[in-house]
Amino acid sequence: MRRTALLALLSHWRTRPLQLLTLVLGLALATALWSGVQAMNAEARASYDRAASVIGSARPSLVSPSGAIDEATYVALRRAGWQVSPMIEGWIGDGIRLIGLDPLTAPPDSGAGIALSDDPLAFLTAPGRLLAAPETAARLTDATLPPVTAVEGIPPGVAYADIGIAQRLLEQPGTLTSLILIDTQPLTRPPLTDIAPGLTEQTPDTATDLARLTDSFHLNLTAFGLLSFAVGLFIVHGAVGLAFEQRRPLFRTLRALGLPNRTLVTLLAAELLIFALISGALGIVLGYLIAATLIPDVAATLRGLYGVPVDGTLTLRPTWWLMGLGIATLGTAIAAAGVLWKLAKLPVLAPARPRAWARANASTARMQALAALALAVISVATATFGSGLLAGFAMLGALLIAAALALPPVLGLILSAAARTARSAEAEWFWADTRQQLPGLSLALMALLLALAANIGVGTMVSSFRLTFTGYLDQRLASELYIRTADAAEAQRLETWLAPRADAVLPIWNIDADVLGAPATLYGVVDHPTYRDNWPVLDALPGVWDSLAAGDTVLINEQLARRENLSPGDQIPLPGWTATVGGVYSDYGNPTGQIMMGQDTFIARYPSADRTRFGIRTSEPEALRTALINDFGANPSNLTDQAALKRLSLQVFERTFTVTGALNVLTLTVAGFAILTSLLTLSAMRLPQLAPVWAIGQTRKRLAQLEVVRALALALLTTLLSIPVGLVLAWVLLAVINVEAFGWRLPMFVFPADWARLTALALLAAGLAGLWPALRLARMAPARLVQVFSHER
Repeated sequence: MRRTALLALLSHWRTRPLQLLTLVLGLALATALWSGVQAMNAEARASYDRAASVIGSARPSLVSPSGAIDEATYVALRRAGWQVSPMIEGWIGDGIRLIGLDPLTAPPDSGAGIALSDDPLAFLTAPGRLLAAPETAARLTDATLPPVTAVEGIPPGVAYADIGIAQRLLEQPGTLTSLILIDTQPLTRPPLTDIAPGLTEQTPDTATDLARLTDSFHLNLTAFGLLSFAVGLFIVHGAVGLAFEQRRPLFRTLRALGLPNRTLVTLLAAELLIFALISGALGIVLGYLIAATLIPDVAATLRGLYGVPVDGTLTLRPTWWLMGLGIATLGTAIAAAGVLWKLAKLPVLAPARPRAWARANASTARMQALAALALAVISVATATFGSGLLAGFAMLGALLIAAALALPPVLGLILSAAARTARSAEAEWFWADTRQQLPGLSLALMALLLALAANIGVGTMVSSFRLTFTGYLDQRLASELYIRTADAAEAQRLETWLAPRADAVLPIWNIDADVLGAPATLYGVVDHPTYRDNWPVLDALPGVWDSLAAGDTVLINEQLARRENLSPGDQIPLPGWTATVGGVYSDYGNPTGQIMMGQDTFIARYPSADRTRFGIRTSEPEALRTALINDFGANPSNLTDQAALKRLSLQVFERTFTVTGALNVLTLTVAGFAILTSLLTLSAMRLPQLAPVWAIGQTRKRLAQLEVVRALALALLTTLLSIPVGLVLAWVLLAVINVEAFGWRLPMFVFPADWARLTALALLAAGLAGLWPALRLARMAPARLVQVFSHER
């Protein structure tokens, strides 16, 4: 009997292929967005692991507080029995990280294996050879560099060279950055303090550090995936609910023939499991395509916001496709749990009585309202007492779900108020009928609310960031020209050449160092009005620029100040000395700490720092640029004008948020599909309500017009309600999530023009979704409407 019952249940879908398509496609879209997000996250984290493994920075090493180790110290350690390998790091070309190593002593998994497997003789002997990923090799076009070989498997933005070649390119002869510790060390080696007391052992975990640094971005993507999955589940819930409603007589018949209620529920669960596996497999394929399309933008985002190199390719990994099948099955169970529970609890003949289902729905609505209130309380409590990134996302999730659950009761109140303004029988029926159909459309409208609120919130955040970032660039990029010289000798010659030709030459000298256990960049700046007039200082001691020039204080960026809870007047330990914080400045788009000090102090403390970058103030930038190329002999690729640098920065910014915009569009598309499926569901169920209105004289065309107006009215009300929800979402993103994730707080701006465009888009989606069932109603044969009066209902 089970087999016969299962075939009878499945026969429903053969006669209604559109419903089957809705169910499968809704679940597939939900799974696709979720699995696509997980694929992108998995690929990024795999890149972190590869980078840490290949670069070798996940290994224990010996470092110096000053950032430089003399070769004599390395020789002394080797002679004393310490198994160490020299390593030097620096920057060349267009922001490419150069790693110099000794492949004969370095561990095989630290990049030495790649160096020796390619062409060891060419790598070790002059003029040397640079090894880099293909996309990185294409950027190494400087004629002064050794030959470049493209090698797969090297992290993007990284190049390898022999230790001697790297020292020459970085102009640091006899200097090392760190000493990699080999796994096996002699038991009889003397203590480190006896041989090199100035060195300390460090065990960084680069993969963990990168993952921790980018947790905010991955959580953001995961939140989008969950939101999209939730919107897709509304489609599944609507399709399952319609199928159950239409099969009520079948359920009654099977129960009357002796099929146990438990068996009926089990068969329905098995049916849904089959659909979940099919839809999940289809969703994984679609998710792979989505991830493959967006992974280059994810890589650009991670490089732009965090400076983290990530491959722009996608690998099929069992982890996320197994998770995709699991989430599809779990999502189907969640979407169908309520209906299965109501079916299991109803008496034998109750499934054939619509009023029994109505009472069950009313009970669900009351529970939904209570859940919305409870989640709102949780959101407020989390905002008041919680802290940290996870607390911020918990508050955000509770807020969005509470708003979605509260939408049907709020719409019911609005429709009741509208009904009291009715001045005709048709208007009174229209508002009453709209309120009656609200439970059937509530899931789709909740999906639309979530999608619109996400669009408004994220759009407000991105637009606020864009507006602030543009003003920030105008302040920070004050110099008309920027130039990088090949070496220190050319830098000295450049300063002499520019003295009579430029209004000012502003050295941009820096060194990377470890500050309070985290990477940071130290800058030396000259005392010039460019900084006093343009630098975006948020908080400072009186006379901060004078004390900075005198070497009494330093400036730190907002990220470092928030992370270490520092404020003007506090002390901050720097490599080799302790400084006083004179002020805090904004530094959008940079996740790491920065410290600015007077140039004289910088030179005295860090004599080996890079001194090849300069900003040039001039009233005739084009003429000076031409003279620098033609008369001075500057390399055009090392010369950048202010407008080009701003344009490049804004291009990076726009691409950084492309993935967010794409996910917004996909989420809104799924929400529109949810409205369509719900309206199609109601069009089949509402004939008993529409037939009497038609019978008393209302035309089918007029009824169809009212159906479209109803869809537009509900979409408009939902959109208007989504605006405050989206603004609260934007505030949470800017004031809570952004601060915890990136270390800076952005001012919030509102953009009503964007709301108007989004409202028009929502009305268009609702209008198109309502047009199909309306046309079906307008063209419906009168005989079909007459049959309603002969049915058992």
